[in-house]
Amino acid sequence: MHRHPEVARLESAPEPAGLRRVAIDPLTRVEGHGKVTLLQDNHNRIQQARLHIVEFRGFEKFIQGRPYWELPVMVQRLCGICPVSHHLAAAKATDQLVGADQLTPTAEKVRRLMHLGQTLQSHALHFFHLSSPDLLFGFDDAVAHRNIIGVIQDHPEIAKQGVLLRKYGQEVIRVTSGKRIHGTGAIPGGVNKALTVAERDYLLADVEQMIAWGETAVQLMKRVFLSNPDYHYRFGAVDANTLSLVGPDGAFELYHGGLRARDPDGGEIFDHQDYRQYDELLREEIKPWSYMKFPFIASLGPEAGWYRVGPLARVNNCERFDTPLAEQEREDFRAAGEGRPLQAALATHWARLIELLHCAEAIKELLHDPDLLGDDLMVVGDRRPKGIGVVEAPRGTLFHHYEIDEDGLVRKANLIVSTTNNNQAMNASIRQVAAHYLDGRELTEPLLNHIEVAIRAYDPCLSCATHAMGQMPLELELVDAAGRCLDRLYKGPDGRVERIAEGTDSPVA
Repeated sequence: MHRHPEVARLESAPEPAGLRRVAIDPLTRVEGHGKVTLLQDNHNRIQQARLHIVEFRGFEKFIQGRPYWELPVMVQRLCGICPVSHHLAAAKATDQLVGADQLTPTAEKVRRLMHLGQTLQSHALHFFHLSSPDLLFGFDDAVAHRNIIGVIQDHPEIAKQGVLLRKYGQEVIRVTSGKRIHGTGAIPGGVNKALTVAERDYLLADVEQMIAWGETAVQLMKRVFLSNPDYHYRFGAVDANTLSLVGPDGAFELYHGGLRARDPDGGEIFDHQDYRQYDELLREEIKPWSYMKFPFIASLGPEAGWYRVGPLARVNNCERFDTPLAEQEREDFRAAGEGRPLQAALATHWARLIELLHCAEAIKELLHDPDLLGDDLMVVGDRRPKGIGVVEAPRGTLFHHYEIDEDGLVRKANLIVSTTNNNQAMNASIRQVAAHYLDGRELTEPLLNHIEVAIRAYDPCLSCATHAMGQMPLELELVDAAGRCLDRLYKGPDGRVERIAEGTDSPVA
């Protein structure tokens, strides 16, 4: 895979001693805690740019020893924004543990409806609340105005639509899972409730309005993107492989399908692969400066095999949407690539809103399906020792892998979340932005916000993505009453403690 030489150069500074360190800490308008560090020389040239994930959760360890039937409820505590995605990925894995190869039509469609509501509300939250201030006001707008309050003041109708779209998605989740956040609807082998007629009619009452607002949002983002050549050709645009689920006929899919990977030109790497063999297709690399792992396609290796997941990957990868308005918008999206998949980071927002529109259309279709009102909710078979569940979370492909002992207790767990899959792509995007917009310039808050804008395009969930046990170094700073750093110590992954040279991030040799 082609990598721009400037982007590759900024991963590691060859001589970090004496370079000035600039930190964006914390990152704002993202879920979780992270920071970006830039190393700059005396001529304001950027020598290194890195995205660091600085929090640690360790879910894979502390769910060991727990009974498998707790997993769908327990693991969604990873996140309050995308809990349904973890809920359903774990439920699909535990389906396999209880031998449920095929759910009942009611169970599968209730789960699908739940997932559509999750994706709708998450996309609305991200675009309207977190990203629209940058896109509506510009990256260098005043900080006090460049936020959701500014959107409410200057564009009250847009803000209102964002709030009500998210509310509707949350109501779909409540109806299908029992609660708006951390529900209990999906269980091993099925679901614990169907919809009532009253619940179905309640959701149908507003669905046409949601479709109309979804279409309005797509048109807004399309105009913003196409009217700014920088967004299309320069800002955060990095060639990346793409990974997503697709349906058997290549259609867009969020809940279940085969794995498809394509190269930056749209060529096939693999297609319709059983996600239960994901560990034969993907590997994870560890780097000492982040808790978050770096996945890559095994056949291509870590240098050429990293990939992008999420809305941009899904819309580029699929061959069609099965809802009419979203399919029409996908055709416009593909045309903008001029024969090649779009690679611009900010095209992710356009793709995200096409998905939001599709979710609203698909919710309407499902609400007219009588299976949602059924009473056949669960199936079980023979117990199995391993289960792997995969869904397309709002942020991208999500893997849950569990193995249990003869007592049904978890003995092994591996989670590869969407943001982890996007780790190298996010780093490549911020390095591209640093090389094109920051290099050789005196850094200001608006310029540093360019870096955050590139990260926000991926809608990272940093708290979901942190689980590289034992790999993160420890830094200790001694600071006086005036805030001056008197000393810095570094404890590496191997346990050695070294002093850090002044003005660098590197231990003294």
